[in-house]
Amino acid sequence: MGHQLAYRAAVDGKLPVSKSKIFRLKTISALFAKARRPAFAAVAFFVVAGSTTASHAQAGGPYAGMQGTWSGGGTVTLDDGSSERIRCRATYQVSGPVMEMSLTCASDAYKFNLRANTQAEGGNVAGTWSETSRNISGSLQGRGGGGNFQVVAATAGFNANISLKTTGNKQTVAMHADSVFRAANISLTK
Repeated sequence: MGHQLAYRAAVDGKLPVSKSKIFRLKTISALFAKARRPAFAAVAFFVVAGSTTASHAQAGGPYAGMQGTWSGGGTVTLDDGSSERIRCRATYQVSGPVMEMSLTCASDAYKFNLRANTQAEGGNVAGTWSETSRNISGSLQGRGGGGNFQVVAATAGFNANISLKTTGNKQTVAMHADSVFRAANISLTK
């Protein structure tokens, strides 16, 4: 074995290495590898724990999982009882307990553009809304968190119950009103 090591060292242009030096190098290398494992494990633990805490804090907020652009479709039931299929697009801008929302839905004959600014605190949600194509606006109040809300949109002569449920990359929005339109049921994906 000593001859093979000396031969390899000579071919590689290196000085021959004794068996005791090889043994010491292997021992030092093994000790270093053992010392690196706990250090690597500790670093990996803190990286994973840190990212889990950050995602949990983001995921656990009142508007959990809502940030971004969503699209999909559903139906709207008009005041005369007729129903139409609609295509929708929603955009949510979330900053801690504050959210700005824009929801635009349209069919061949019907369109609405709902905008809202809300703030959540302790399970309560309050804010303002507007429907720009009909030039109406009012207040929002309700309860919810974790991406799921039950709110009432109100203004003079108009009240609508709105239920919003977010699960992963899917969201459902159900609106039931007492005038203008009777209901909208929408399914969105991110």
